[in-house]
Amino acid sequence: MADITDPENTLIITLKDGDVVIEMLPDVAPKHVEQIKALARGGEYDNVAFHRVIEGFMAQTGDVANGDMEDDFNIRRAGTGGSSRPNLPAEFSKLPFDRGVVGMARSQNPNSGNSQFFIMFREGHFLNGQYTVWGRVVSGMEHVDAITRGEPPASPDRMISVKVAADS
Repeated sequence: MADITDPENTLIITLKDGDVVIEMLPDVAPKHVEQIKALARGGEYDNVAFHRVIEGFMAQTGDVANGDMEDDFNIRRAGTGGSSRPNLPAEFSKLPFDRGVVGMARSQNPNSGNSQFFIMFREGHFLNGQYTVWGRVVSGMEHVDAITRGEPPASPDRMISVKVAADS
């Protein structure tokens, strides 16, 4: 596991194969980092599915409204919901969408980020300046690479637990 230098701004996502450590970037996207930490601290991300996983692109998760359901109907709806918290204004930056970067998912409205996020498998610079970057994987990327593919996957992988390192 990576050396954690700022536990308050480090997220630990436990997947079936191991932990993914994400350095959150409050200097780049303060409102998004605050929302992610609040959702993690509330346990809202625990057991949420990766509902959209595209080979060579990214793995998307974080639909706390629909992503923790076990039945097929809700898994098919995963990706359409958010949380009880308000949507966020875009916090676009100059940071590029490279491998391991974590961005906030949104609808066509740039100010619609809420709880869903994605982790890049490889660079996707066409997203630069159009989606909010709020973190980057600092260890465990091999566990992200092992997430089951599909839109949605037939048997989706889940975030077993999501914790702020300072709380561990």
